[in-house]
Amino acid sequence: MTKLSHVNDDGAAHMVDISDKVPSKRVAIATAMVQTTAEVIRQIQENTNKKGDVLSTARIAGIMAAKQTSNLIPLCHPLSIDAVTVIFEVNSKTIRINSQVTTTGKTGVEMEALSAVSIAALTVYDMCKAVDKKMVITHIQLEEKTGGKSGPFKR
Repeated sequence: MTKLSHVNDDGAAHMVDISDKVPSKRVAIATAMVQTTAEVIRQIQENTNKKGDVLSTARIAGIMAAKQTSNLIPLCHPLSIDAVTVIFEVNSKTIRINSQVTTTGKTGVEMEALSAVSIAALTVYDMCKAVDKKMVITHIQLEEKTGGKSGPFKR
């Protein structure tokens, strides 16, 4: 049987074949930054935002996003995720969002970790936009990954 390349004759991409890969423990850590005003930070810290508990809602949204990544990004493989954490570091005008995703599988969880921080950041924006429409979401990036054939990566 001839193996097909990752691009069809018409130039269309398709999902990469991972059937020959050996399952291994894989971990990915991603971060994102939300820049905002002191007023938004105050509301978050005092839990006085009109929509409710911003960080708890954003945490759940991030976890849900990690679990749904293959439904959001067309060529991602659906994965069985072993663990997802989303934590926040709140400073005077910034919120740093950190996610760690773990699986034992044939492909990595980088996209799941990046999805988690992205959707958590968008949830913060949605819940706080009435107070600060100028919020900026920046530095969505992979910080670290382990497992798989390509080996470890650390920014």
